[in-house]
Amino acid sequence: MLTITQELHDKIVAHARQDHPDEACGIIAGPAGSGRPERFVPMLNAARSPTFYEFDSADLLKLYREMDDRDEEPVVVYHSHTATEAYPSRTDVAYAGEPGAHYVLVSTAECGNEEGPFSFRSFRIVDGEITEEEVRIVPAYED
Repeated sequence: MLTITQELHDKIVAHARQDHPDEACGIIAGPAGSGRPERFVPMLNAARSPTFYEFDSADLLKLYREMDDRDEEPVVVYHSHTATEAYPSRTDVAYAGEPGAHYVLVSTAECGNEEGPFSFRSFRIVDGEITEEEVRIVPAYED
């Protein structure tokens, strides 16, 4: 199960709407080993595409060095689908290189840039196997 704060959920959805009609993408980092998403890091979709996302390799390298320095790991890897359901495509599965991460997909197919219906789903992708998981949205994390 993915437990995420309302604030982080809303930031992901806002980023997806903002970048529509292109796919949005980013990472939420958290303390290594905690499984707790804390630091929102929106990324540029280097592909600038409505059907594909790609992290800029220089930005990604910089982010991984930063996470290493801060003893963090990618807890959530997110992106949006602009014309299809929030379910991992074959390409998404092929590029899923973080077996411990939650892969969040937001579909803006119905709402585009506007307020309105969207879909927010989370998956685990390990060795090409997709497993949907429950998403629990909390006001804040309990320590």
